[in-house]
Amino acid sequence: MTETAVALSEDAQHAIAEALNQAVAETAVTTMLAQNFHWNVKGMAFGPLHDLFQKIYEDHFVAQDDLAERIRALNVHAEGMLSGMVKRSKVSEHDGHATDREMIAMMQEAQEILAQTLAGAGALAASHGDTLTEDLCIARGQEHEKFAWFLRAHLA
Repeated sequence: MTETAVALSEDAQHAIAEALNQAVAETAVTTMLAQNFHWNVKGMAFGPLHDLFQKIYEDHFVAQDDLAERIRALNVHAEGMLSGMVKRSKVSEHDGHATDREMIAMMQEAQEILAQTLAGAGALAASHGDTLTEDLCIARGQEHEKFAWFLRAHLA
């Protein structure tokens, strides 16, 4: 039987929310990283990279909200402090002083980190029978893997 958020134990809700808060933090840092690269990219591939980085940050902005709303559906506080997100995130900030190829490589790594984080959160949710969170994590992980593929294709 699939459990709803309210049917999950309080410990399960908190454990799943903790994993989702990690995903929110990394998504927020990656959103800003993509926007920073969107603003600062230059070179022969300016047009397509400018557009790709914009597509990424727009996607990630919506994803942050989806993930945070799922945390709230689990009846847990969604962490919203930028300083805490930067501290928690496995994705690092960057000042935007980089070549286009370096930006692509950094964004690819960020996408792969996000996919891994969401896979872990989804597996945790599945272990508690929370298929709604599992489905959200799978869908988001697929988006990050797709972005990683797009970015790898630029480096080929």
